[in-house]
Amino acid sequence: MRLDSLSPSRGSKRPSRRIGRGNGSGRGTTAGKGTKGQKARSGGIKAGFEGRSSREQRYGKAPGFTNIFRTEYAVVKLSDLSVFERDEVVDIGSLRERGLVRGMQQRPVKILSNGEIDKPLTIRVEKVTAAARQKLEQAGGRVEDMSDGSSST
Repeated sequence: MRLDSLSPSRGSKRPSRRIGRGNGSGRGTTAGKGTKGQKARSGGIKAGFEGRSSREQRYGKAPGFTNIFRTEYAVVKLSDLSVFERDEVVDIGSLRERGLVRGMQQRPVKILSNGEIDKPLTIRVEKVTAAARQKLEQAGGRVEDMSDGSSST
């Protein structure tokens, strides 16, 4: 098989509609644009037209701010870590393996303190809340910070 021998399967491609070619074609007169109005005219709708009053257009959007550079974390609850065995190392790879972190995006992981933990684990993720860190350390586990390379026991 070669690229030049490929073609679409039969019946999958249709010829484009030829509009505005007389009434006998069934698509003449208004050519599918309805009757009159701004959308029926040549040129259509002006670029930037949003259908608001001129006062709204003058003052623009409502106030607010969305930081497009924000860091979004993949969130894992402390109770979800019960699938791991005692003294196991929990990192992004093991969380993905167990299905606790999904998706194609490589987002940093944050552990929340929802639930309880009763086995010691070694946690190697980007962020751990203070309450989750306390619960993990009470269970005999430890948290290794990935951000600066230091570890706490």
